[in-house]
Amino acid sequence: MRPTAKDLAEAAGVSLATVDRVLNERPNVSSRAARKVAEAIERIGFVRNPAAVALARNKTYRFRFVLPTSGDQYLAELIARVGEAKEALRADSTEVEVAQIAMSDPHHVAKYLTAIDHDAVDGVAVMAPESPQVRDALVRLVERDVKVVQFLSGQERLESADYVGIDNFAAGATAGKIAGRFIGARPGKIMVVAETMMALDSIQRRLGFDSIINAQFPHLQSLPSLETYADEKRADLVIQRTLQHHPDTLAVYVLSAEARVPLTAVWNAQGDRDLTVIAHEHTPFSAQALRDERIDAVIAQDPGHAVRSALRIMRARADHRELLASQERIRIEVLLKENLPAPKAAGL
Repeated sequence: MRPTAKDLAEAAGVSLATVDRVLNERPNVSSRAARKVAEAIERIGFVRNPAAVALARNKTYRFRFVLPTSGDQYLAELIARVGEAKEALRADSTEVEVAQIAMSDPHHVAKYLTAIDHDAVDGVAVMAPESPQVRDALVRLVERDVKVVQFLSGQERLESADYVGIDNFAAGATAGKIAGRFIGARPGKIMVVAETMMALDSIQRRLGFDSIINAQFPHLQSLPSLETYADEKRADLVIQRTLQHHPDTLAVYVLSAEARVPLTAVWNAQGDRDLTVIAHEHTPFSAQALRDERIDAVIAQDPGHAVRSALRIMRARADHRELLASQERIRIEVLLKENLPAPKAAGL
């Protein structure tokens, strides 16, 4: 049996009311009484029950996911998983919401984050490109005691905020190993496509990819990253030009989460050449392309796990509890046609 508040009061030699005031940081407690309670907590191993505390305070947790407005099927998948979590946690005194904002201007993102009121929200999970402005705004949120989770894409040197997502360097390295093995001994080039290289996840994936190609497959050359900015016309133009200028291109690596726009452009421009294709994230588009053998492999992370992990972390931080690190680790999944989960039947 773990110690109760009554046990703590007896061990500290104070009243139950005093223990309640100390634990809930209420006024009218002498420094001597607070010290006795703190010493007793250490001595008897008292651990607060966050659920009971929240119930006693009639507390409602308020968490917000700040996501980009631009996106495709993977963004829709993330929003759907947040919606599932919202319904599941409604009975647990937890409110979950999504705010979508334009991420192209870091000053705009920073202004939005700066305006978040601690009295209106307990924690935010932010999916934003890396920039000094966004990083500084997140630091100020932490200083205002808003619990911050860097969601899927982080900020460089922001140790004060938690991160949820895969190891993106390792994900890129995995893509490099797969591409090199699939291409074999043929010398040639690899086209690398990103939505933007401003995102830290894209930078880390590119570094991981290059580390393997350069070290283990010296007969292959990775071309400079193409940025589509989620614009279909731009994607068509830059990809068509690249394939024309580099007829010895053997593979395409799409390192952003949304692969539909760049890969559609690739398929429109590739002609009869055979390309090895590696993409990221399990979406209806990438799943069908795997089945049709137009994509060779998909490097994925479970969006539902990521959403649930972000919520658990924000709740634990709000309750001043330790995290179970192994539970929050997001695994890198490699999907091929042969191990792709069967599509859900209609109505299920």
